Amino acid sequence: MKIAISGKGGVGKTTFASLLIRALADQGMRVLAIDADPDANLAQALGIGASDEIVPISHMKELIEERTEAKVGSMGSFFKLNPKVDDLPDKLSIETDGIRLMVLGGVKKGGAGCICPESTLLKNLVRHIVLARDEAIVLDMEAGLEHLGRGTAMAVERLVVVVEPGRRSLETAFHVKSLAEDLGLKKLSLVGNKIRSDSDKQFLLKNMPGFHFLGFLRFQEEIIEADLEGLATFERAGASLAAVKEMLVNLKQEGDSV
Repeated sequence: MKIAISGKGGVGKTTFASLLIRALADQGMRVLAIDADPDANLAQALGIGASDEIVPISHMKELIEERTEAKVGSMGSFFKLNPKVDDLPDKLSIETDGIRLMVLGGVKKGGAGCICPESTLLKNLVRHIVLARDEAIVLDMEAGLEHLGRGTAMAVERLVVVVEPGRRSLETAFHVKSLAEDLGLKKLSLVGNKIRSDSDKQFLLKNMPGFHFLGFLRFQEEIIEADLEGLATFERAGASLAAVKEMLVNLKQEGDSV
């Protein structure tokens, strides 16, 4: 099972990602969690160490220069477009309780994009993880799906976009859908988060016609408390974890029926 998760900042994307990762691990699956959001918070949500102690791969200058054979920050230089990355998931991940975590980090770029040693290494790493690794993969993406190339995206079994009751959140979901279609990623589902009442749920259903909703998560003060106490999300959000486990059952049933 290889799942990418996206959504507007602040909708609870990383919270959902952490609950899904925990749900997979609770089923006895080996899980490789990839924090591909430049605003990296997945480690904290999973209760894996302190996020400020984890060095993102995009900041590992010596590694990038060794693998791409180019100096980071140099302009107009030649570098390897297919650097060796197959050993990195085991070398650079942090493991706890059946979960491996890798933090990719962001790449500073201007204009429409970046073809540079950092982004080349990260994209090759994500491609290897999605195409060649045999454990469950969960990618916590930024809304732009920056690290996914076309071939990689087509190998992802499901893109889940987390939305909350709000216009800007829905606009982001439509944007992500368009990006996913450009990449050939056809299986897209929504998860409604921070649901306070049935009217919130109906707002999402009414304004997102034609979208497949995997499920809904109610607003929980306990999630905020877990963050304030520096605890993993699932330690305070048992009801949300149970709801995500039910979504996982539905996902597997849909996969079996294809």
